[in-house]
Amino acid sequence: MNRNTNWLIIIIILFIASLWIDVSKKISFPNPFNGQTLFSRNTDVRLGLDLRGGLQTLLEADVPATTTVNSSDLAITRQILENRANALGVSEVVMQTAGERRIVAEFPGVSNPEEVVQSLQQTALLEFVDFGSNPVAVGTKIETDQGTTPASTNGTATVPAATAAPAATAAATQAPTAAPTQATTIYHTVMTGADLKEAHVATDRLSQPAVGFSLSDNGAKIFSDYTSSHVNQYLGIVLDKTVISAPVVNTPITDGSGIIQGKFTADEANKLAIQLSYGALPVPVKVVESRTVGATLGEESVRKSLLAGMIGLGVVILFMVFYYRLPGFIADLALIVYALLSLGLFKMIPVVLTLPGIAGFILSIGMAVDANILIFERLKEELRAGRNLRQAIDLGWSRAWPSIRDSNTSSLITCLILYVFGSTFGASMVKGFSVTLALGILVSLFTAIIVTRTFLHTVLDNIKLSDHPRWFGL
Repeated sequence: MNRNTNWLIIIIILFIASLWIDVSKKISFPNPFNGQTLFSRNTDVRLGLDLRGGLQTLLEADVPATTTVNSSDLAITRQILENRANALGVSEVVMQTAGERRIVAEFPGVSNPEEVVQSLQQTALLEFVDFGSNPVAVGTKIETDQGTTPASTNGTATVPAATAAPAATAAATQAPTAAPTQATTIYHTVMTGADLKEAHVATDRLSQPAVGFSLSDNGAKIFSDYTSSHVNQYLGIVLDKTVISAPVVNTPITDGSGIIQGKFTADEANKLAIQLSYGALPVPVKVVESRTVGATLGEESVRKSLLAGMIGLGVVILFMVFYYRLPGFIADLALIVYALLSLGLFKMIPVVLTLPGIAGFILSIGMAVDANILIFERLKEELRAGRNLRQAIDLGWSRAWPSIRDSNTSSLITCLILYVFGSTFGASMVKGFSVTLALGILVSLFTAIIVTRTFLHTVLDNIKLSDHPRWFGL
């Protein structure tokens, strides 16, 4: 009895908490000691691309077809691109690797698709470039020897005009009327962003905003060798062949960390730190396909999905009451608890709901009563065998448990396979379905094993079966 009372208290607390989360768009907890916010979370339902509309883009590794792309490098590239998209203010971004060379990106509810596409079209190739004693203005487009065989190691080379971009540092002279070739400066890349571990806003010795950075072991060695022999020369920081900074090497940097000084404002330092952090792509990528998805179909899908969910839930409730009578009504109460807990869990994790994800949740509603049906059938068998209600409830649950355990375990294994498949091949719809179905199964196990059993003991332990046999479908 004490155990049943304890579980009932826990269930009531979970019910109230879930109801609060479900009806709220934002929850927060103040700190009672200083009045500041201790915890805050936006609990709006997050809708996916197919329900909300937005942008879907396919990215591919911008390397020769014969070059093997390391899977871990591609995964890191996906994470960095996702961080860059979040830095643009695009929320609920979904990015998944697809195969060995591609990344599928989804941006629900974007208001400016052109800006997102432009950001993604930047390969985010970060380079530390040798400018020698001649600085290059910030914002200038240049050519580097990254990805090619350098013609020289002293920083510049000339190439035919037909195969090179316009010179970044050439002096302004009258354009030739006819010339077979034109000198183009190609700068030597000392190191790429693949060797940059992190960048952050810092302060210099005068407490002015600056950007600190740290390097990998390989990058630290390269940087140490270069800066030791190029003191008082310019080291350009180049993102996607555009100069974003051109600091002077004041002292050798031998410990794998350094600081970029300049007349930065706090915002400029933060922007440069973001460019450095989000520009360190191990694998350069290009946009191979981009399409905009309208929200009209999504709104109609949400409306029909909600209608289908309400119809499904109503049919299940009516069936349980009609066939199992009082135990069925108790199971319906547990089913309502299940629905509230599931929705609260979706909002707190949070889960980005897609149309297949909603389908998975609706399917889990029917599966949520599977365990109850097994328990109630065993309960009726025990009652027919002459057991009292308390014994019948406990025996019905214990003897139905192996079937409940095995069936739900097999379903969870299937969900895991679908999730891995969706993550590996970029099938976000399959992944969304597997996530909501798996969460629904786990919550349904809790409601069947704990909630329904607790409710049964609370209501039925004081009822005489002989007085009300019809209440149990006997």
